[in-house]
Amino acid sequence: MAFTASDVKALREKTGCGMMDCKKALIASDGDMSKAIDFLREKGLAAATKKAGRIAAEGVAFACMNKEENVAVIIEVNAETDFVAKNADFLNFVQACANTIIEKNPKSLEELMSCKAYNSNLTIEELVRDKILTIGENIKIRRFARFDGVVTTYNHAGGRIGVMVKFDVSDGIASKDDFKVFAKDIAMQVAAANPSYLSRKNVPEDILAHEKKILTEQVINEGKPLNVAEKIVMGKIGKFYKENCLIEQVFVKDSNLTVDQYVKETAKSLNGRIEILDFVRFEKGEGLEKREDNFADEVASMIK
Repeated sequence: MAFTASDVKALREKTGCGMMDCKKALIASDGDMSKAIDFLREKGLAAATKKAGRIAAEGVAFACMNKEENVAVIIEVNAETDFVAKNADFLNFVQACANTIIEKNPKSLEELMSCKAYNSNLTIEELVRDKILTIGENIKIRRFARFDGVVTTYNHAGGRIGVMVKFDVSDGIASKDDFKVFAKDIAMQVAAANPSYLSRKNVPEDILAHEKKILTEQVINEGKPLNVAEKIVMGKIGKFYKENCLIEQVFVKDSNLTVDQYVKETAKSLNGRIEILDFVRFEKGEGLEKREDNFADEVASMIK
């Protein structure tokens, strides 16, 4: 019996097993889904099936770098509880994933899962499955990003927020202590102020159009005529840029400066050129459904 990529995906969703293991199971069972599930169970690969369906919205957002190679990585790995997120075995696993991304430079999560883990004979997918079994919670690698060049990283509040910022600087600037302080300041700005974009030119047209539409409706509903509303909206869009674009934000360590002004002042003091090229900010669990524990129900289920 033949099977398709959709069958592999369906088996993966049913069992929580890796894609390659699901493919092997379907081959071994001649495409029969029920037999494939039995095959995985017999091999002990589906032992984490129930865990794979549980909500994992805790964990860590972690950024690190290889200074010798000027490569930085930020990754979010989710677990079910904050307790496990502080477990040394879990944190070592997260570091291994980050090191693998630095070393192998995968272009997607799927590619990462098939990579041999750093200093291991297992793939990342096999390592995830192993950690689910040994730690006892559902664990998922949610996302990652990788920068090379002049980069700084920053981790806040024990893994709640991770930040990675990339710069373009003139020769000799990156090695200076004052630049390193500046770079950390920018990373802390990103962590604290949570900008959505680098500059106003990075704001997508559809986002800007939607914002203008909402603001226009607000002003008209306040009783302002359309010609007046348009002028008021332009002022409000300016405020939108200042709140959402990194270089236009007020610098958190000196409210008399914008981030752009701080960049220029630092470049001038170092007799060089500094430009922020990009940034990534991960906050653990953002946008994910959170698990709601009910202690009474949990105790009741234990004594049934």
